[in-house]
Formats: sequence, C-alpha cells, structure tokens
Amino acid sequence: MKTPLDSRQLHAFSILARTGSFTLTARELFLTQSAVSHSMKALETDVGCRLLDRVGKKVLMTQAGEQLLVHAERVLREMDLARTGLERLGRWGAGRIRVVAPAALCAFLLPKVIREFKESFPQNLISVEAGDSAAAVGLIEANLADLALTLEHKAEERLEFAPLFSDELVFIAAPSHPWARAGEVPRAEIPRQSMVVYGKRSLTWRILDAHFRSEGITLNSVIEMGSFEALKELVKLDLGVGILAPWVAEPELRSGSLVALPLGPRSVRRDWGVLHWRTRRLTLAEETFLALCRTASANLLRAEAVIAARPSHPS
Repeated sequence: MKTPLDSRQLHAFSILARTGSFTLTARELFLTQSAVSHSMKALETDVGCRLLDRVGKKVLMTQAGEQLLVHAERVLREMDLARTGLERLGRWGAGRIRVVAPAALCAFLLPKVIREFKESFPQNLISVEAGDSAAAVGLIEANLADLALTLEHKAEERLEFAPLFSDELVFIAAPSHPWARAGEVPRAEIPRQSMVVYGKRSLTWRILDAHFRSEGITLNSVIEMGSFEALKELVKLDLGVGILAPWVAEPELRSGSLVALPLGPRSVRRDWGVLHWRTRRLTLAEETFLALCRTASANLLRAEAVIAARPSHPS
C-alpha cells in the first residue's frame, strides 16, 4: 500500500503553481530556493512522473502537474476546513449536541429546553431526531446521537441512565363519554371499548398490554394513530378512549374538553431519563442540556396535580 502524499510538498506545489517562481515560492514559505527545489523533486519521485517544466526563470505545470494540482487544492482546502472546525470547537460555547427523543418529548418538552439552551450556548449546534426508546440505544452505540431521552428499560452496561421524571398513564375520554359522566371505568367494559393509542410497536404499548393481561383483560379494538394531536381529536369526537400521560393532553384537560380517568386499581407508571455513554464525560453544554430537561420535566408534571384537583364527576 502506497503512503499518502506529503501535505507540505503539496502546499509548496500549490504555491509554485500560483507564483510560477521558485524564488517567490521560497519567499512565501520562508524557505531557501534550494529547499523548495528539492521538495518538488521529491514529490515528482513520489508520484513517478514529471510535474514541472522549467522555461528560463518561469515554472510551468505539465499535464500531470495540472491534474495533481486539482487534487492538491481540494486536499488542502479540506485540511483548512478541518483546522477551522477544530479551532471553532476549541472556543467556549461552540460544539454540537445530537439528541434522539420520542415524538411526545419532541413536541411537549424539547422546544422550551432548546430555547433556553440556545440563550446560554448560542454557537452550539443542536440536532434532534425523533426515535422511540427501542431505537435510542442503537443510535447511541452507532455514534449517531450523544444523548437519548428514553424510557428506562433493560440496563446497558456501557450506557448511563440519568433519571428525569416519572409519569402515570391514564384513560382520556370526551366529557360526553359514559365513563366520564360516571367518573369511573367499569372493568368489564374495557375489552368492548375502542381504544386509541400512539404506536403499538412502542415500549409503552408493551407495558400497557402486559398490565391489562395481568388482570385478564384484552384490548380487542385498538385504533393506532401516528399523531398525538390526531389521537386527541378522535377522542374529543367520542370515537374511542385514549391512553396517554396527562402532560400530553394538559391543555385539553385544563379546559375540560377531555377528561382523565385512572387505568384501574393499579397505576401504570413510566420512568424517563437520558442515556449516554458511561465512560464519556459529559461536556458543559450537555450537562446544561440535561439540567434544563429536568426543569422542564418538573413543569410537565404540574398537569397531574391539576387533574387530581378536578372533580371526580365532571359536570
């Protein structure tokens, strides 16, 4: 395998092509004319062909030299961009954060977090990819994400799980629904009720399915929606009963256009947190992002307090 071309020789070659003079090239590089000449001879030996024609005091490119120059300038330009990028990363507040999060957190938590984060780190690039908890581990391990907001599941030895908050899943129904008017959920009616859920391939669905099966209840009629807003609209039209965390439907629960009801005698709680490499120390920007997520998470949970204060029998 041949060794890469010497970048210093390519740099001198590029300047020589521009100046057409060994003297001017040596002056620009703060070298002797002899040093530049020896460097070009070494480059020609390395590539195995003549690159320069000397016509008097003028230096002209051969056809091979013109072809090499195209590649040399591209290589030198990329090296310059690499240096500029690394210098930028070395400045305070510059860098990037790649985040993966489920759709619910992308919609209801991250906008406020990102707004406050950019106030402290305006030069920091941040990208967010929507992905469920199952995909989060793979994205971290493939180095396609730095932080993953996810549900806690099977522990990964190489990854650290930093807790954020816990929530509780509930039924949500239109105020006109019999369950909402009665203020309770008859267990025998659950298998006959149309349920509206988000993502049957998600970890949340597996948790729900296991919860109801432990009571001998099968959710027979399930409508799967790809949008939380569409899910809530279907429930408002009384076309089914939804299953959500209260913070996803906070505006509707506050206004009374939807009513929340417990899933049953036993609650279904989920633990949310942030995954990252255990052996990699978080940057200041990542630590700040994590702290802002905790603060925003606490605000989300206010919805549960509002719901707890509402009357059991809506008017």
